[in-house]
Amino acid sequence: MPILEISVIPIGTSSASIGDMVTQACQIVKNKGLEHEITATSTLVEGDFNQLIQVAQEMHAIPFKAGAQRVITSMTIDERHDKNDSMDDKVEEVIDRM
Repeated sequence: MPILEISVIPIGTSSASIGDMVTQACQIVKNKGLEHEITATSTLVEGDFNQLIQVAQEMHAIPFKAGAQRVITSMTIDERHDKNDSMDDKVEEVIDRM
């Protein structure tokens, strides 16, 4: 299943704190019921490709709705067709190799 790593960075806000916007963006993923993991600098989301693109668009829009003048969104999508791999599988494989 494809995995999206996404980081949404609002610029041009009145505060250095972006926690409220990050929370709103992560709530979108949770509300859709998608498997996800929130990290200190990004969010990982599992879903089919179209779901991931839709989630990314919605997450990107959150800071604009909150008044940000500029938003930088970085995304990576990891999709394999040779085997079924989940976020947990990838992490377990690395831990097993250590």
